[in-house]
Amino acid sequence: MTIRDTALQAKAASRRLATLPADVKNAALTAIADALEASAERIREANDADLAEARASGLAAPLLKRLSFQGHKVADAAAGLRSLRGLPEPVGRVLSRTELDEGLVLTRVTCPLGVIGVIFESRPDALVQISALCLKSGNACLLKGGREALRTNRVLAAIVRGAAATAGVPDGWIQLLETRDEVAEMLALDDLVDLVIPRGSNEFVRHIMATSRIPVMGHAAGVCHVYVDRAADPAMALAIAEDAKCQYPAVCNACETLLVHADIAPSFLPALAGRLAARGVELRGCERTRAILPACLPATDADWDAEYLDLVLAIRVVDSLDEAIAHINRHGSGHTEAIVTADAAAAERFLDEVDAADVFWNASTRFADGYRFGLGAEVGISTSKLHARGPVGLDGLLSTKWKLRGSGQTVAPYADGTRAFTHRPLELPR
Repeated sequence: MTIRDTALQAKAASRRLATLPADVKNAALTAIADALEASAERIREANDADLAEARASGLAAPLLKRLSFQGHKVADAAAGLRSLRGLPEPVGRVLSRTELDEGLVLTRVTCPLGVIGVIFESRPDALVQISALCLKSGNACLLKGGREALRTNRVLAAIVRGAAATAGVPDGWIQLLETRDEVAEMLALDDLVDLVIPRGSNEFVRHIMATSRIPVMGHAAGVCHVYVDRAADPAMALAIAEDAKCQYPAVCNACETLLVHADIAPSFLPALAGRLAARGVELRGCERTRAILPACLPATDADWDAEYLDLVLAIRVVDSLDEAIAHINRHGSGHTEAIVTADAAAAERFLDEVDAADVFWNASTRFADGYRFGLGAEVGISTSKLHARGPVGLDGLLSTKWKLRGSGQTVAPYADGTRAFTHRPLELPR
């Protein structure tokens, strides 16, 4: 079967999914969660084989951590599915109702996008999250995971497909692609695939955008900052900086550059360096940083634009909030930025003036996540300013349609002035 045949199956399934009752979709999510837990040993065996091959090939430790999917990760994935089941039904939600004239009512409602192609890194949990979000939002999906996770993804796709079918979900709604050639074929199917979401490096995302006429949504990099303001509480700032860098360094919402106000730097940086040294973090600093921390490696211009995805942190001392904002807007990737300060006015300026999908005050950048935002899960994080921005959950996988209910009206009387529109807003259904 060709990739076009696969996409045709997904398109047909998407039309049935679009009208699938909420209780059927929720029952499918429950069935998938139960099946994941019941198949934990089968998943572990496949994942162990992927991990063994990845270790033999020299895959870096942070990427091995992403690749691992067993134990608590399987339990967490099942819990996420059950949490998603409890969210309100997203399809068919009425956004507005307007009386255009007596007996002529216009309604705007949410609807699925159709067929979504998602190309994601070697994180098997991503397959579970993405497929669940697509199911809940009434979309079919074509999924391509990293080659390192091929065995695990095959098992997970089969579990998801089989469990959903027992609840009445139409066959063909989830399809697994396995090679780059298959991805290239998918990217040419602009008549069948409605959206592509690539998750990966800057170069990879730009390549996808340049080689397909299908709309692309995603983020090219996660160059995230924490700015420690002159009015920051030192203990809070230490905790947030450590969490943002160390809690999970191999992900896109980890802090890559720390900006510190000159007034607080002499006392703050030595305390931070001690905590980060204990976590194995390599520090790279500007000249002013190295004057305070002589053991710090010198930062180059490239460090300000780097997404390390590792225990490496660039540090720059700045003289003002304005300088911090300017640095972030120049070097940030529009993903997630944070300020630590007790100065509410400074914080509000930061929240308003920093150009990013997620902007935080006194909180770690690691909160930029669909599950933590209460979205159930996410298919990725978008730095685009069109359609969805930030963690993309159910709402980001929906479009809208206009439904006009009339009683025989024609345009001519309105065009010649015989009749006039009322354009009266109506209450939304509860």
